Amino acid sequence: MAEEKKPQPIPGVWPKVKPFVNGGASGMLATCVIQPIDMIKVRIQLGQGSAASVSKNMLKNEGLGAFYKGLSAGLLRQATYTTARLGTFKILTNKAIEANDGKPLPLYQKALCGLTAGAIGASVGSPADLALIRMQADATLPAAQRRNYTNAFHALYRIVADEGFLALWKGAGPTVVRAMALNMGMLASYDQSVELFRDSLGFGEAATVVGASTISGFFAAACSLPFDYVKTQIQKMQPDAEGKYPYTGSLDCATKTLKAGGPFKFYTGFPVYCVRIAPHVMMTWIFLNYIQKAEKKIGL
Repeated sequence: MAEEKKPQPIPGVWPKVKPFVNGGASGMLATCVIQPIDMIKVRIQLGQGSAASVSKNMLKNEGLGAFYKGLSAGLLRQATYTTARLGTFKILTNKAIEANDGKPLPLYQKALCGLTAGAIGASVGSPADLALIRMQADATLPAAQRRNYTNAFHALYRIVADEGFLALWKGAGPTVVRAMALNMGMLASYDQSVELFRDSLGFGEAATVVGASTISGFFAAACSLPFDYVKTQIQKMQPDAEGKYPYTGSLDCATKTLKAGGPFKFYTGFPVYCVRIAPHVMMTWIFLNYIQKAEKKIGL
């Protein structure tokens, strides 16, 4: 009897889409874990009190489901933003390694790949990011001003219908710049740390992933906070008695801040910001590692 042939994978297809699928899946899993923390963060930013009081009031007045309000938009954001940035970074670094005759990339090349991946990811994910922010903030508005989006796709439909298609990219400029800085720090530092822990220090797989993801979370926050600080100052500035604003734009804000407070002024509130950013970065890398291990076991 002729031996039954096993189905062969389609050549060339899966290796090309694999980095994007894995990146999106890891980001979505991380969001499911981090979403309650992110929801509390948004409420704190909107002036509803400390983390403890916000959590208590949300649980008492809105129930457990309030911690996952906007989850559909958060998952959509990861399915677009993280799919694009992690997939693009993997493709870019693979191409760069080929051009470098298979040798490890220097840090500056990894940083350039991270910058590019961040810009592409943020451009793709900006509509979902806008939907997420609006859904999370909706409950804090007066009843008459609430948009009452039922899910992320309803939010996107309403934004297009009420404000036009280009409104999906409202505020995308500062978002893209911040994402470029964040991903430069996150992606380049992770790859560099993996090489250090695994190849130079001889750490095991688990210790390498945890250590590298921790460093990656730190540098993601450190690289992006100055841009986030300037963006926040621009968003909250008020005109003086003569109707003049303190800053004419982002560059003017950055220049005046540097002159008035020095470079460390841009890192005001860094511990809190790091707590906001680092956990999602760490969980994304940890889930990505587990996904890759599972794929190896089943031969993907």
